Parts: sequence; structure tokens; C-alpha cells
Amino acid sequence: MRSCLAAPVALVAAVCLLLPAASLAQLQVGFYNTSCPNAEALVRQAVTAAFANNSGVAPGLIRLHFHDCFVRGCDASVLLTVNPAGGRTEREAPPNFPSLRGFEVIDAAKAAVERSCPRTVSCADILAFAARDSVNLTGNTFYQVPAGRRDGRVSNESDALQFLPGPNSTAQDLTGGFGLKGLSTEDMVVLSGSHTIGRSHCDSFLFRNKERLANGTISPAYQALLEALCPPNTSPLTLITTEIDLSTPTVLDNNYYKLLPLNLGLHFSDDQLIRNATLAPFANAFAANETLWKEKFAAAMIKMGNIEVKTGTQGEIRLNCSVVNPGSSAAGIEMLFPAGDATADEVATS
Repeated sequence: MRSCLAAPVALVAAVCLLLPAASLAQLQVGFYNTSCPNAEALVRQAVTAAFANNSGVAPGLIRLHFHDCFVRGCDASVLLTVNPAGGRTEREAPPNFPSLRGFEVIDAAKAAVERSCPRTVSCADILAFAARDSVNLTGNTFYQVPAGRRDGRVSNESDALQFLPGPNSTAQDLTGGFGLKGLSTEDMVVLSGSHTIGRSHCDSFLFRNKERLANGTISPAYQALLEALCPPNTSPLTLITTEIDLSTPTVLDNNYYKLLPLNLGLHFSDDQLIRNATLAPFANAFAANETLWKEKFAAAMIKMGNIEVKTGTQGEIRLNCSVVNPGSSAAGIEMLFPAGDATADEVATS
């Protein structure tokens, strides 16, 4: 396994020092050095090309990776359009539809990688690489991505509803949900900083913010702008969006944290970071020190990318990221096992 400290970027050394010693045990930096040496370069090319056309793909890909890892682990299950065993997929769940984006970038990267190295690089790893490249494009922050993930064969709407934290989550909900995935309270506050880029749909903030207006935790002028933007009959299918970070919405920086004490956090969950006595010191520290936050953000992204990964003979290397491979023996098996149980993949490959 290549040492993180051998990486050419200075930030990576600091990141590696922040990671638990066993956190990379299942995955390996440079996993494709022999089998597909240009894999990461091909993914980077696809992301860079898409970003040049629409900078919004970067926050979309970071969020796509997060929503993948929190449901059945980082196994590209969020990319599936069909559940072999029937039922609605993660991709169709309200936390993901219609807001989740970046699928076409992953498809383009996968097509390029397949042309170069057929049946070698997993969709889960491509998604992790794409998220890293998005962080680098928007924040000039590079980190090495340990790889070796395998792709899952099931995607359930119910799992997304159960495990994905929402924009109306309380501090307790957030820390508990992240804790279930092996992430610390600090990791949660760090990763929330990804809201410094990207946009959000009206349904995710409009109604809970009326409650915040009443208790003085959102700027009245800001809320007035949001109410002028969003129709009163806003629903989950209302496609109107606004920037999450008012000041630098396309730059991955620490301004997200600086806006919170000004009552300019867009979501109720964002605002919770400064209302809770345990969370506020972290948010304040990151507001004061962008370098510190970026180092911890890179480390937390690597740690998140190791959640419940499938490796070895588990899962498969999907040929098309949107569907399981033809003839997959898992089609009638995986629905028997709950999220977080790797038995289905083990049975399918036995």
C-alpha cells in the first residue's frame, strides 16, 4: 500500500495525520496503478470538462458521494435506476429526487474508463474520485483517495429515507445519524461545510425557516428574500433553487461558517451548528481558520469514503453504473438482508 505521506501535495500529509490508523485498512491509495493506471486521470478529465460547462456539477458530485456512502455504504447504490428485486430505488427517494445531480458526469467517466480498462474500475471508486476532483476544482484542495470499493446490487428507497440526514434535522439528529456511520461530531460539523457551495430547493428550507423567523434565528431580510423567491405553494417538486452560501456560492471556503452567526444559514440544520453548545466551538474554529477546516474536510471525506465499503469478492464491478450486471445472481437475494449487512453480496459471489 502506498503511504499517504508519499503524496506530492503538502495538504495530504496533514490529512493523513488526522486519520485513524485503521481507517484505510480495507482500501488502498494507488489501487489501480497496475490494472488501470490512467483511471483517476480519466475521471478527472470527465469532471473537469463537465465543470467547465456548468460549475454546479461540483457540489452535485460531492453530495452524490455523501448520499451514496450514507446508505448501504459507498457502493454506488445511489446510481442504480432499477432495483433487481423490485421497488423504488434510493435515487427516487424524496431526499434525492429531484435534487440529486451529477449522474451524467459519472456515466461519462465510466464510459471513458471502460474503453481504457474494461471491467476493472468500480462505479463506487469513480464516484469517490469525482467528489475529490470536485473539491479540488472549487477549493484548490487535493487529497489522495484510497480505492478498491466494489459496487452493490441493491438500492432501496426506504434505506435512503432511514439514513440520510435532512435539512430540518436537529443537532441531536445530526450527531446521531453521523455517529451511526462511524463519524464523529466534529466530522459532522466539518462535512456540513460542503454547503459552502451549491444550491438548495425551496422545499428544503422555506417552511421551517418561518419558525426560525419567529424565534429570531434567521435574518428577517434574508427570510423575506427567500419568501419572495419561493412560491407559497412550494412542494417537493418545486424546482426553484437558491445558493446555500450567499457570499461565495461557487468557492469551497469557510464563509459558510462565517454566515451562521449572522443568522444567514439557509437550512434549519445549518443553523443548529451555532445553537448547540457542543457544535458551536467547532463551527467558530472553522470560521476563524480556513486552512484548519480544509485539512479536516479532506480527512473527513476520506473517512466518509470508507463507510461500509464492499471489497474483495463482495459486490461486483458494474459495467453500467445505472444497472447491475446482466445475470447478477443477487437479484433475488439482496432484498432479504437489511442495509449494512454484507451477507447478500457474499452469498451472491459464493
